[in-house]
Amino acid sequence: MRRRQKTLAPLDPRNRPPASPEPPASGFLTIGGTTYVDPVGSYPLDHRIDGSATLIVNDTDQPVTIVTERHRDHPPTAPPSPADHPPSLVLAPGERIETRRGDSVRIR
Repeated sequence: MRRRQKTLAPLDPRNRPPASPEPPASGFLTIGGTTYVDPVGSYPLDHRIDGSATLIVNDTDQPVTIVTERHRDHPPTAPPSPADHPPSLVLAPGERIETRRGDSVRIR
C-alpha cells in the first residue's frame, strides 16, 4: 500500500484559523433593565415604547460604543443624508448615560 507524503509548509495567510477572540470586558454592562456580566461583542439597544430614555451604565474596564445605524426619523427609502450617520457615543469605564438614540451597544 502506497502512502502519500505531504510536505509541511507555512500556512497561507488566507487559510489561517481565525485569531482567538478577545477576552471579555471585566465588570457589568447595564442596558435598560438588563445587566450583562463580563460582556463581549454587541448587544441590542431596544428603546422603550413610551419614548423615554434608556439607561446605559458602563461598569466595565473597557470603553463601550453606542452605535447608531441610521436616523430613526429618516425613512429607509429616502436618499442618504449626513444626518443618517450621527457620530457614535463612547462611554468610558464608570460612565452612565440616558439616551433615546442608538441601535446597539458594542464593547471596544
